[in-house]
Amino acid sequence: MTYNRCGNSGVKLPTISLGLWHNFGGVDTYEMGRATVRKAFNLGVTHFDLANNYGPPPGSAEETFGRILKDDLHA
Repeated sequence: MTYNRCGNSGVKLPTISLGLWHNFGGVDTYEMGRATVRKAFNLGVTHFDLANNYGPPPGSAEETFGRILKDDLHA
């Protein structure tokens, strides 16, 4: 994965980010979202686009990603 510096902050962001809108809420299974996030992370994606209205229903993508962080990506 290629990473680029963002402004003068020194933050490095991957060339590709993963958006967690429609496929990470209550519509698809937790395991499908989990597998997608884990695969992306293993390929070097470290930026995940997330907002409080992502779902459906609104907010469910945040809950799903939070669970994945807790279960799989914690330090």
